[in-house]
Amino acid sequence: MTGEIKVGKVMKMQALITQNNLGREFQRCCLGIERESLRVQEDATLALTKVPSSIGPRASHPYLLTDFSESQPEFVTPPSCSCLDRTFDWLAALHDVYIQAMNADEYLWPFSMPCLLPDEADIPIIDVPEQEEIAYREYLANHYGKKLQMISGIHFNFSFSEQFVTRLFEEQTEYSELISFKNALYLKLTRNFLRYHWLITYVYGASPVADESFYTSKKHGQTPPDQYVRSLRNSSYGYNNFSDVRVPLTSVADYSTVIQQLVKDKKISEEREYYGNARLKGHGKYTKDLMERGIKYVEFRSIDVNPFDQFGLSRQQAEFFRLFFMMLVWLDEDASEADIERGMTMNEQVASEHPFAETAFQAEGLHLLEKMIEVAEFVEANDKAQAEIAFVQSALMDPTKTYAAQIVHEIEKSSYIEFGQLLAQKYKQLSTAEPYRLRGFDDLEMSTQLLMSDAIERGIRVEFIDRQDQLLKLSVADHIEYVRNGNMTRLDSTISHFLMSNKTATKRILARAGFKVPGGAEYRSLTEAMANYPRFADKPTVIKPKSTNYGVGISIFKQGMSESSYKEALEIALAEDETVLIEDYIAGTEYRFLVIGGVCRAVLLRQPANVIGDGKRTVAELIAAKNQDPLRGEEHRAPLTKIECGQIERMVLKEQGLTFESIPGKDQRVLLRANTNISTGGDSIDVTDDVDPSYKRIAEAMTRTIDVQITGIDLIIPDIKQPSTHMKPGYTLIEMNYNPAMNMHAYVYKGKGRRVTQDVLNLLFPELPKRRN
Repeated sequence: MTGEIKVGKVMKMQALITQNNLGREFQRCCLGIERESLRVQEDATLALTKVPSSIGPRASHPYLLTDFSESQPEFVTPPSCSCLDRTFDWLAALHDVYIQAMNADEYLWPFSMPCLLPDEADIPIIDVPEQEEIAYREYLANHYGKKLQMISGIHFNFSFSEQFVTRLFEEQTEYSELISFKNALYLKLTRNFLRYHWLITYVYGASPVADESFYTSKKHGQTPPDQYVRSLRNSSYGYNNFSDVRVPLTSVADYSTVIQQLVKDKKISEEREYYGNARLKGHGKYTKDLMERGIKYVEFRSIDVNPFDQFGLSRQQAEFFRLFFMMLVWLDEDASEADIERGMTMNEQVASEHPFAETAFQAEGLHLLEKMIEVAEFVEANDKAQAEIAFVQSALMDPTKTYAAQIVHEIEKSSYIEFGQLLAQKYKQLSTAEPYRLRGFDDLEMSTQLLMSDAIERGIRVEFIDRQDQLLKLSVADHIEYVRNGNMTRLDSTISHFLMSNKTATKRILARAGFKVPGGAEYRSLTEAMANYPRFADKPTVIKPKSTNYGVGISIFKQGMSESSYKEALEIALAEDETVLIEDYIAGTEYRFLVIGGVCRAVLLRQPANVIGDGKRTVAELIAAKNQDPLRGEEHRAPLTKIECGQIERMVLKEQGLTFESIPGKDQRVLLRANTNISTGGDSIDVTDDVDPSYKRIAEAMTRTIDVQITGIDLIIPDIKQPSTHMKPGYTLIEMNYNPAMNMHAYVYKGKGRRVTQDVLNLLFPELPKRRN
């Protein structure tokens, strides 16, 4: 590479950063996390089952990889250059998706060192179609042994923002090419990391012990250490290349050339077999790409899994690591090859120290933290980062505060295996308690969370175009789809959405096509509607906004209504739209037919918000009790919605001669709403397999008339078992809904849940293997 300068010239970054006031740019780092783990059974033995069948292509999955073994998941967050919160959003979501896909009696092991391992012959190598992936792992098994492969870790992928690197380049004079400057920056970072990463091992080393089954390997059998240590994984017991594998960091050319030569000399089988504690990563798969396009980011690999955090790495740790990497560039010094060798020796020495012993390098650690404080003050680091620096300072003075010491303290209460079992069960419960919720993204509307969860599981890349607007970019290879609110796609036109939002237009078009719709009228003012009160006073009537969704603003009167109730219902509807619809109330039961791609995928009976009396509690108390159901939430953030005690509910109670303070008799059903929407507190009951097929065909025909691919159709049907015929139609259309809620089909109050988001993905990506709901 032209213009490349080898180690020897010290890059004075601190002055360059401070003199040009680059604090804001300096802390805009891009981060990605890879967390390795093991699937275990309830008794802490290695799970020998295959990867959950719902997980997409395992060797090439963008987020949920399978490492050496079928039992060894790896969680890979996409790089985030905005803030750490986004990275941890992804880390939470990936864990939830994978854990919910696992067998009920399987868990994720919370430590770097393995669980109870079987004989090496029984540890299953990854089972994938790609034979080269199997061959590589068979080589590793023969070369190192399978049990070493079972060690897990955290890989922290780090880079500075392009804006920061470019600004630095423009302000310096030593390098004439941006790529050469960037390489020098990342080489300095990497060299200094290897010199000082002992500090991370000291504080965050979290593998003080391993089960005896780990040591009984035919390939690497060793005598267990006679005491606890800080980090077995970072010691000679860890998974490392053999001693004749050495790669210099004097330049990108040297790094790349030596790795390629190691492959030619068969000291490593492939470039990925180089297991350095820090690896330079380019824009492509091989190191030769580094020569052509330079370093893209650095992968730091010596971090133990943190068993005290459900994702293996805490937010506070990540804040510290980010500042630590920044400090390594901030330093004026630049480690030589001899310095790196010394740092590697120090790291192994610290890893082998007893967790309760003071480290021999305490003074150097305190000096490094002083430099980190300088960086933190310059960039005005957040409180979490500064608190973590203070924690590391205290841990340097008191080793009992280190992770290894804390783990030993817990292990001594029971055992390594029992403590691991306890944590594994606790973390699984956190991921499965609310399966409808995608943690990290639970600010999103429920259907978007479900679609995103299924996309992640199937190996579809997910990017946010606008998180607040629920706008996602989904991609498989070069195939890109944009989805808003879970099911609004390019497959449906703007006009189809307009027609469905305009209830009058929808019914007019469907009535002309021969479908049965209710009679009614529309009004644009309260005065006009009130003038027509006598027309509706004694008739069963529905009053609703012309354009509505989620059942907002709807009032139903099954036996006529007083003038005051009529006026109140009009005001509620007009608050949602400038035009109100007044329609005939149709006797019967309302059902939601969800049609996707011309096929009815689910049918739901929705019961109006209600409570059942017990003869003791008031209506208000019964509502409060029913709202404790974990499936009930607010603002479309749960499959069912909490029942309100509002104006409409008060009106419905009044029609029944009740108030919120009334005490219903035992088993008395009390309605709180007349409309059946789940979004207003209703109950969902799946009847997909019970409804006569004629009604599904009618719903499918309606979508062809409106030319829509995804819609929720509400039909009133007196008897779903009785077929509908042309001469005797057994239904009446209430409305068609664009952007229908999908969560109410996936998690139902009664019956079989239907994961209809899978049908949306099937429709968008027909090249993928089909998944059924």
